[in-house]
Amino acid sequence: MIADDDEVTRSGLRTLLAAQPQITVVGEACDGVEVVEQARRLRPDVVLMDVRMPRRNGIEATRTLLAESPDPPKVVVITTFENDDYITAALSAGASGFVLKRLPVRRIAEAVRVVAAGEAILFPAALRQMVTARPQNSAEALPRAALTGREEAVLRLMATGRSNPEIARTLTVSLETVKTHVGNVLTKLGAQNRTHAVVIAYESGLVVPGFAG
Repeated sequence: MIADDDEVTRSGLRTLLAAQPQITVVGEACDGVEVVEQARRLRPDVVLMDVRMPRRNGIEATRTLLAESPDPPKVVVITTFENDDYITAALSAGASGFVLKRLPVRRIAEAVRVVAAGEAILFPAALRQMVTARPQNSAEALPRAALTGREEAVLRLMATGRSNPEIARTLTVSLETVKTHVGNVLTKLGAQNRTHAVVIAYESGLVVPGFAG
């Protein structure tokens, strides 16, 4: 499902994405109120969500969808600027990642498929730039969470954009062990998903600019 207040953008995305394999566009919405209503009715797997929309912005729409829907869709933020403060707020609200409107449609389509499969779309450099420019309003999240040393190591590697198999190879542990650690990290941080956990890692200072694992 596509949510954007610009009719030309919605129409273009719908036409291009509908032509991509494994993707069916089930609906559109022109603002943050309509996207919640339509998503509840149409039950899409993924919502491609603009953030700057009238009546209710994409941040509030994302938060509402994830909190109030019994089987909520995944949300991918689509935006023009990668340094937009709204993106970080949307990720903190539970969006699974973000893509730029200027990307080729095949890249946007791949992001939709990846998120639908339960993964996250992370752009570590852009995310680091956005988060480190904001006040550290989650600075107490990690001390309260009482992460173990290994859980902190896993979170740091998540922040570099590494997948679970890559983390397993780096730490020389099994994939199942990594999945367990990731689950523990999300639970302890109260994070909606691994992207939200990474936002907290940057905001808390656990991961600093320049960290590459």
